[in-house]
Amino acid sequence: MKKEIEEYYEKYGRKVYAYLLSITHEPDISQELMQETFCQAIKSLDRFEGKCSVFTWLCQIAKYLWQNELKRRKYHPSTDKEPDPSALDIGVIPPDKAAESANSKMFVLKQIHSLPEKEKEVILLRATGSMTFAEIGELFGKTESWARVTFYRAKHKLKKE
Repeated sequence: MKKEIEEYYEKYGRKVYAYLLSITHEPDISQELMQETFCQAIKSLDRFEGKCSVFTWLCQIAKYLWQNELKRRKYHPSTDKEPDPSALDIGVIPPDKAAESANSKMFVLKQIHSLPEKEKEVILLRATGSMTFAEIGELFGKTESWARVTFYRAKHKLKKE
């Protein structure tokens, strides 16, 4: 059993982290939650029925842990942090463009945040989580086509703004 989890960690650790980063926007929290995800997976490996892929199962655990973290923050608001827009950085930004980039990034994040929850998640998973439409569909218990359509509609709403 330990060997299975180690293999899962090697295979899916980065993808689970990317998924968490796409919904938390906080690298440190994402790292902590990823580690806790695998701890929970170890505890519940015997209950994994194989009705979905291992990656989807791990993402479901991760999402549950994030929702618990949000509940905890609701009751302890002093520990709340603003999302870190730099968590979405994909490359290095030249210093002369950093201020402009920060403003536009914050604008885009605000627009994404205003989307309905499922559309927001699909956009973030696709943009920052590097997940395929098939993986996103599986994560939501839907089809690949549903993920594509949801992404397209959400992207269209963002372009309107």
